[in-house]
Amino acid sequence: MVSSVAELISEKIDAMPAGERRAAQTLIAAYPVIGLKTVAEFSQQAGVSSPTILRFVARLGFQNYPEFQSALQDELAAQLQSPASRTFAAPSPLPASTAPILEAVLENIRETFRHLSDRQLTDIVAHLANPRAHVFLVGGRFTDPLARYMAAHLNLIRPNVTHLYGQESLWRDRLIDIGKRDTLLIFDIRRYQESLVRFAEKANQRGATIVLFTDQWLSPIARFARHVIAGRTAVPSAWDSSAALFVAAETLIGALTRKLDDEGAGRIRAIEDLR
Repeated sequence: MVSSVAELISEKIDAMPAGERRAAQTLIAAYPVIGLKTVAEFSQQAGVSSPTILRFVARLGFQNYPEFQSALQDELAAQLQSPASRTFAAPSPLPASTAPILEAVLENIRETFRHLSDRQLTDIVAHLANPRAHVFLVGGRFTDPLARYMAAHLNLIRPNVTHLYGQESLWRDRLIDIGKRDTLLIFDIRRYQESLVRFAEKANQRGATIVLFTDQWLSPIARFARHVIAGRTAVPSAWDSSAALFVAAETLIGALTRKLDDEGAGRIRAIEDLR
């Protein structure tokens, strides 16, 4: 699968001059809509010159602005696909012992981690390790099991971890407990859940640090997120796969466990003694 524009930005943003970085951040904040506007409109929104936008597009590997927009249009169409709209195409010839979905999942994991930097993982772990912060986790219809799984592990190694589940009204009630020191982990893949977007916006207004786990096409929550983990989810099936996001979550769990070290181990022993 060809890299999405968001993945290309993730690969190259550290090497971008300030103006191009502003263009990248503007695009991610309203992905992919801003990129579908004219060069003049995009440049005005980003507060940079039109030539800067064109240099930004070229840095991503596109020959010209129409090619860049064509890629974003294809992504927008992919965002809007439902399971009912996906057909089961005939699989490519593979060895009899190899399942097409298995190959796709393994490639998704590889590509997800190719675009996920050690620096980003370190920054996220630092937020999760803050003893003064409360960590909240929430997911959508198909992604909430990921939030629940991660919350169960985080609860073992640090205090003040809350998995938000059930009706949306129950999430909104917990906004009163979310503040500037806190971290909110949100899991949202296509077709994106409007209730999660509304919740993320409110949490952002309250100053929470938002870490978004999404797909390569980016949930609208990306505009509120401090960190975005964009996992590959497409497989030869009517359904998307969350396996890459699951591995990303487990990677963070392992990294946080190592960072907390004696403190986390002591908490686990104390829990075991209480059983």
